[in-house]
Amino acid sequence: MAAVGEVDLDGFLRLYDQAVGPVYGYLVRGCGGRRALAEDLTQETFLAAIAAARRGRDDQLTLPWLMVVARNKLVDHYRRSGREARSQSAAATARAGPRADETTGGASALLAGLPPAQRVALFLRYVDDLPVAEVARTLGRSVHATESLLARGRAALRRSDRGSEHD
Repeated sequence: MAAVGEVDLDGFLRLYDQAVGPVYGYLVRGCGGRRALAEDLTQETFLAAIAAARRGRDDQLTLPWLMVVARNKLVDHYRRSGREARSQSAAATARAGPRADETTGGASALLAGLPPAQRVALFLRYVDDLPVAEVARTLGRSVHATESLLARGRAALRRSDRGSEHD
Protein backbone atom coordinates (compact mmCIF):
# COMPACT_ATOMS: atom_id res chain seq x y z
CA MET A 1 0.00 0.00 0.00
CA ALA A 2 1.36 3.41 -1.00
CA ALA A 3 1.44 6.42 1.32
CA VAL A 4 -1.35 8.98 1.12
CA GLY A 5 -0.82 11.13 -1.96
CA GLU A 6 1.25 8.46 -3.73
CA VAL A 7 0.05 5.86 -6.20
CA ASP A 8 1.55 2.38 -6.57
CA LEU A 9 1.90 2.72 -10.34
CA ASP A 10 2.77 -0.93 -10.99
CA GLY A 11 -0.22 -2.13 -8.97
CA PHE A 12 -2.51 0.36 -10.65
CA LEU A 13 -1.34 -0.66 -14.13
CA ARG A 14 -1.96 -4.33 -13.29
CA LEU A 15 -5.47 -3.46 -12.15
CA TYR A 16 -6.03 -1.33 -15.24
CA ASP A 17 -4.93 -4.15 -17.57
CA GLN A 18 -7.25 -6.57 -15.78
CA ALA A 19 -10.25 -4.25 -15.52
CA VAL A 20 -10.36 -1.94 -18.53
CA GLY A 21 -12.02 -4.51 -20.80
CA PRO A 22 -14.83 -5.50 -18.42
CA VAL A 23 -15.45 -1.89 -17.33
CA TYR A 24 -15.56 -0.59 -20.90
CA GLY A 25 -17.73 -3.50 -22.09
CA TYR A 26 -20.21 -2.89 -19.28
CA LEU A 27 -20.37 0.81 -20.09
CA VAL A 28 -20.78 0.26 -23.85
CA ARG A 29 -23.85 -1.88 -23.12
CA GLY A 30 -25.11 0.68 -20.61
CA CYS A 31 -24.67 3.51 -23.11
CA GLY A 32 -26.67 1.76 -25.80
CA GLY A 33 -23.58 1.14 -27.93
CA ARG A 34 -22.34 4.73 -27.90
CA ARG A 35 -18.62 4.03 -27.77
CA ALA A 36 -17.41 7.61 -27.31
CA LEU A 37 -19.61 8.02 -24.25
CA ALA A 38 -18.47 4.65 -22.89
CA GLU A 39 -14.85 5.72 -23.37
CA ASP A 40 -15.47 8.95 -21.46
CA LEU A 41 -17.17 7.11 -18.59
CA THR A 42 -14.40 4.50 -18.51
CA GLN A 43 -11.88 7.31 -18.21
CA GLU A 44 -13.89 8.89 -15.38
CA THR A 45 -14.00 5.51 -13.61
CA PHE A 46 -10.24 5.11 -13.68
CA LEU A 47 -9.71 8.73 -12.65
CA ALA A 48 -11.84 7.96 -9.59
CA ALA A 49 -9.59 4.95 -8.92
CA ILE A 50 -6.49 7.15 -9.07
CA ALA A 51 -8.13 9.63 -6.70
CA ALA A 52 -8.93 6.78 -4.27
CA ALA A 53 -5.34 5.55 -4.47
CA ARG A 54 -4.03 9.04 -3.73
CA ARG A 55 -6.24 9.14 -0.63
CA GLY A 56 -4.47 5.98 0.56
CA ARG A 57 -7.41 3.70 -0.25
CA ASP A 58 -5.64 1.58 -2.88
CA ASP A 59 -6.38 -1.58 -0.86
CA GLN A 60 -10.02 -1.33 -1.99
CA LEU A 61 -9.16 -0.99 -5.70
CA THR A 62 -10.57 -4.20 -7.15
CA LEU A 63 -12.55 -5.10 -10.25
CA PRO A 64 -15.86 -5.29 -8.32
CA TRP A 65 -15.21 -1.84 -6.80
CA LEU A 66 -14.45 -0.43 -10.26
CA MET A 67 -17.67 -1.94 -11.64
CA VAL A 68 -19.66 -0.17 -8.91
CA VAL A 69 -17.87 3.09 -9.72
CA ALA A 70 -18.64 2.54 -13.43
CA ARG A 71 -22.32 1.94 -12.62
CA ASN A 72 -22.40 5.14 -10.58
CA LYS A 73 -20.75 7.10 -13.41
CA LEU A 74 -23.37 5.71 -15.82
CA VAL A 75 -26.25 6.64 -13.51
CA ASP A 76 -24.79 10.11 -12.96
CA HIS A 77 -24.52 10.58 -16.72
CA TYR A 78 -28.16 9.64 -17.26
CA ARG A 79 -29.29 11.91 -14.44
CA ARG A 80 -27.39 14.82 -16.02
CA SER A 81 -28.68 14.07 -19.51
CA GLY A 82 -32.22 13.69 -18.15
CA ARG A 83 -32.04 17.13 -16.56
CA GLU A 84 -30.66 18.59 -19.79
CA ALA A 85 -33.35 16.86 -21.85
CA ARG A 86 -36.13 18.22 -19.64
CA SER A 87 -34.72 21.75 -19.82
CA GLN A 88 -34.50 21.59 -23.62
CA SER A 89 -37.68 19.61 -24.38
CA ALA A 90 -39.43 22.48 -26.16
CA ALA A 91 -36.49 22.99 -28.51
CA ALA A 92 -36.18 19.25 -29.13
CA THR A 93 -39.85 19.01 -30.08
CA ALA A 94 -39.43 21.78 -32.62
CA ARG A 95 -36.63 19.99 -34.42
CA ALA A 96 -38.03 16.46 -34.07
CA GLY A 97 -36.78 13.74 -36.33
CA PRO A 98 -35.12 10.37 -35.97
CA ARG A 99 -31.64 10.34 -34.50
CA ALA A 100 -29.00 8.41 -36.36
CA ASP A 101 -28.59 5.86 -33.58
CA GLU A 102 -32.34 5.15 -33.59
CA THR A 103 -32.27 3.97 -37.19
CA THR A 104 -29.41 1.49 -36.92
CA GLY A 105 -31.43 -1.45 -35.54
CA GLY A 106 -30.59 -3.89 -32.76
CA ALA A 107 -31.07 -3.78 -29.02
CA SER A 108 -28.51 -1.02 -28.51
CA ALA A 109 -30.34 1.24 -30.93
CA LEU A 110 -33.67 0.48 -29.28
CA LEU A 111 -32.25 1.34 -25.87
CA ALA A 112 -30.56 4.45 -27.23
CA GLY A 113 -33.97 5.68 -28.43
CA LEU A 114 -35.43 5.66 -24.92
CA PRO A 115 -35.45 8.62 -22.55
CA PRO A 116 -32.38 8.50 -20.29
CA ALA A 117 -34.27 7.60 -17.10
CA GLN A 118 -36.01 4.64 -18.76
CA ARG A 119 -32.77 3.49 -20.38
CA VAL A 120 -30.76 3.44 -17.17
CA ALA A 121 -33.61 1.84 -15.18
CA LEU A 122 -33.98 -0.97 -17.72
CA PHE A 123 -30.22 -1.44 -17.86
CA LEU A 124 -29.86 -1.67 -14.09
CA ARG A 125 -32.84 -4.01 -13.79
CA TYR A 126 -32.23 -6.40 -16.69
CA VAL A 127 -28.51 -6.18 -17.44
CA ASP A 128 -27.20 -5.69 -13.91
CA ASP A 129 -30.09 -7.86 -12.62
CA LEU A 130 -30.72 -5.57 -9.67
CA PRO A 131 -33.99 -5.92 -7.76
CA VAL A 132 -36.47 -3.11 -8.36
CA ALA A 133 -35.89 -1.77 -4.84
CA GLU A 134 -32.14 -1.45 -5.53
CA VAL A 135 -32.79 0.23 -8.89
CA ALA A 136 -35.08 2.68 -7.07
CA ARG A 137 -32.45 3.41 -4.42
CA THR A 138 -29.74 3.89 -7.06
CA LEU A 139 -31.91 6.29 -9.06
CA GLY A 140 -33.20 8.13 -5.99
CA ARG A 141 -36.84 7.24 -6.73
CA SER A 142 -39.58 5.41 -4.90
CA VAL A 143 -40.17 1.74 -5.69
CA HIS A 144 -43.56 2.61 -7.16
CA ALA A 145 -42.11 5.33 -9.39
CA THR A 146 -39.37 2.94 -10.52
CA GLU A 147 -41.88 0.19 -11.34
CA SER A 148 -43.79 2.73 -13.42
CA LEU A 149 -40.60 3.86 -15.14
CA LEU A 150 -39.69 0.26 -15.96
CA ALA A 151 -43.18 -0.44 -17.31
CA ARG A 152 -43.05 2.64 -19.55
CA GLY A 153 -39.58 1.66 -20.75
CA ARG A 154 -40.67 -1.89 -21.60
CA ALA A 155 -43.74 -0.56 -23.43
CA ALA A 156 -41.59 1.89 -25.40
CA LEU A 157 -39.18 -0.90 -26.33
CA ARG A 158 -42.08 -3.05 -27.57
CA ARG A 159 -43.42 -0.17 -29.65
CA SER A 160 -39.96 0.60 -31.06
CA ASP A 161 -39.31 -3.03 -31.85
CA ARG A 162 -42.67 -3.42 -33.61
CA GLY A 163 -42.01 -0.23 -35.57
CA SER A 164 -38.60 -1.47 -36.73
CA GLU A 165 -40.13 -4.74 -37.99
CA HIS A 166 -42.22 -2.78 -40.48
CA ASP A 167 -39.25 -0.83 -41.92
